[in-house]
Amino acid sequence: MAYAKPEQLDYGAPAGKSIYMEYIRRTEPFSMDSQHWHPYYEIYLLLEGRRTYFIKDAAHPVEAGDLILIGKHELHKSIQSGTGPHARLVMHFDEPMLQALPEADAELLRSPFALATPLVRLPADEQRIVRGHAARIVQELRDRAPGCELYLRHALIDLLLLCARYAADHPQAADAAPPVTPMHGKVSEIVRHLNDHYAAPVHIHELAARFYISPYYLSRMFKEITGFTIIDYVNLTRLKEAQRLLRDTPLKITDIAGQVGFGNFSHFGKMFKAVTRMSARDYRRLHQGGDEE
Repeated sequence: MAYAKPEQLDYGAPAGKSIYMEYIRRTEPFSMDSQHWHPYYEIYLLLEGRRTYFIKDAAHPVEAGDLILIGKHELHKSIQSGTGPHARLVMHFDEPMLQALPEADAELLRSPFALATPLVRLPADEQRIVRGHAARIVQELRDRAPGCELYLRHALIDLLLLCARYAADHPQAADAAPPVTPMHGKVSEIVRHLNDHYAAPVHIHELAARFYISPYYLSRMFKEITGFTIIDYVNLTRLKEAQRLLRDTPLKITDIAGQVGFGNFSHFGKMFKAVTRMSARDYRRLHQGGDEE
């Protein structure tokens, strides 16, 4: 079966200091092949189709009109759910945008990212506003008329404000949603265990025995629900913690590698560079300045 080429529109740079927006519509099945986190905030808005989004410790079924709020340095991945086309809009922004606002306003706009669940499903009236913004954003991305970024920034702030007000007015909606199935709940338990013990050696048979599930079924369901293999998930969690230690502590890089669970420093170096596209030393220099070892 032949599929049409995805329609893609964007504005800005994903890791830039200003806002970034990207619209994509695909007709073919698609799951993110990159397994990543980033040092900026992201709003994911599904416009068409159905997806599954894994973030923090749970997989969330996402419907058209839903928003996913992704905080800084949160490991996440979107996964194909069902068939047919899907369209989505992602919006990135960083602290400089918030710091330009009065502090009380900045805190209000940050507040949705502290919710127990990253999925926000607004009522019908608010969803109509969101869809109106989305349609206008896509048009602005196509036209690039003068003042384009003024509208994009306005729309982004309005979406954040809608989420913040809804969470404040409906505190019960901010609670973590129950798992979709018992197996989703079991995988979330396993993810929380791995998050707490990422530095320890991982043995699939021991993990399966701990959670009363067969090793084969554990491996298959973990990948199906989260989009990650267990080993990939643990290694990415280790690398994410290594990045934090490189940014925030003076620990030696060799000590950091061991502390996060890599017994082989060479393996750590290769994996770090494969995921971040720079060495651990360059990463530290970028975020701290200076040099080491």
